[in-house]
Amino acid sequence: MIAIDQIVRIPLVPLLVAQGLGIRRRVNQLPEPPGARSGTEGQGPTLRLLIIGDSSAAGVGATTQATALSGQLVDQLAQTHRVHWRLEAATSATTRVTLDHIASQMPQRVDVVVSALGVNDVTRATSKTKWVERQTRLADFMANTYGANLMVASGLPPMGNYPKLPQPLRWVLGEQAKRLDRGLANLASTHAILSHLPIDIPFEPRFQAEDGYHPSEEAYALWAKLIAEHIHANLTA
Repeated sequence: MIAIDQIVRIPLVPLLVAQGLGIRRRVNQLPEPPGARSGTEGQGPTLRLLIIGDSSAAGVGATTQATALSGQLVDQLAQTHRVHWRLEAATSATTRVTLDHIASQMPQRVDVVVSALGVNDVTRATSKTKWVERQTRLADFMANTYGANLMVASGLPPMGNYPKLPQPLRWVLGEQAKRLDRGLANLASTHAILSHLPIDIPFEPRFQAEDGYHPSEEAYALWAKLIAEHIHANLTA
């Protein structure tokens, strides 16, 4: 069944496109931070970690990779494991782009994959059917080619709450994000390695980068802690 927002947005297309272009110009001003995108940290049992995703996975909003998602997640996991890690993420990446990129790389055995994808799928109006199909292909590829035992998929953010998105764009993107997140959660409930992790970070100034769109370093710290706890729980389950 077609949702109300999918019907209502048809006559709003010119306005939504104009608002979307304005937002895209603003949020693309922040660069991906410098710093290591692979390495080995910590002592203990070996944990091979691959982080994939879009600008949030790439750390936009942080000053260095050490204070972005990858650095802070590795710091958390290195408290109990010797972590061999690698980051493969890029601004504007969608699930399809990420899948194509990963498939072009030389496969390396990993234990855990962390993915942060969906916002760009939302802004490109990817249907839930295509989103679930591509996420399925991605999880299957990680299991069958990379040998992953666990893939933690961060839930889509509540884009309908983004304070700096104008209406009606905010409402349209928010409904689409909720729809794709439900599809991801349903997929994770049946897939052998995929685990859906809702990310509930308050929309307070301290958790927002200067563009009002990406996470701040404080938000990355909280996000990394949630993922690390989820990984520990599932590794020992």
